[in-house]
Amino acid sequence: MNPAVVAGVAATATGLAATLAAERTGRRRLRFVAKPAASVGFVVVALGSGALESGYGALILVGLVLSLIGDVLLMFRDAARFRAGLVAFLVGHVAYIAAFVVTGVAAAGAVTAAIGVAVAAVGVWRWLRPNVEGPMRAPVLAYVAVISVMVALAIGTQGADRTVLIVVGAALFYVSDLFVARDRFVTPGFANRLAGLPFYYTGQVLLALSVGV
Repeated sequence: MNPAVVAGVAATATGLAATLAAERTGRRRLRFVAKPAASVGFVVVALGSGALESGYGALILVGLVLSLIGDVLLMFRDAARFRAGLVAFLVGHVAYIAAFVVTGVAAAGAVTAAIGVAVAAVGVWRWLRPNVEGPMRAPVLAYVAVISVMVALAIGTQGADRTVLIVVGAALFYVSDLFVARDRFVTPGFANRLAGLPFYYTGQVLLALSVGV
């Protein structure tokens, strides 16, 4: 395996462990170092996997870099930076959507997946809506819509015989965001990070690795 890929995976794994430890013990300074380090790790994985050698890889890399920016912004609790982080992730998902279209999507598979994902999205929005403040409703609703499209198209790549890393990575990202939403709007607590962060970082690493398959 490419040494850069190994180094990136190690950085993400180490950063994730340190981030969880920081979240559990309330060590703010450690968190502000460990979480960005974990995110830099998946960017390194993508670069080591050859992200700059294809249109698909370049778009995935854009999504990963925007996710890194979003990760930094979401470390703050104020609404303005939370919205900015949400926008960074939303645009990152748009980059992933473009990447999946570039690499190949089977229309029938994507449409079928979209039906199931749309039902899930309605359920998620009904769950969140009572707890989302007025100014945040439009950004959150837009985010739910975009990530749902991203997941549906990821599933659609399977009909075009693309790597399964895409759909698994996208699905893990989606699940991780449910815990982010729960932490922010429903029931805050360490349990959300303990469950959600491993899903998130695993999903991002898988998407990064997909550029080399």
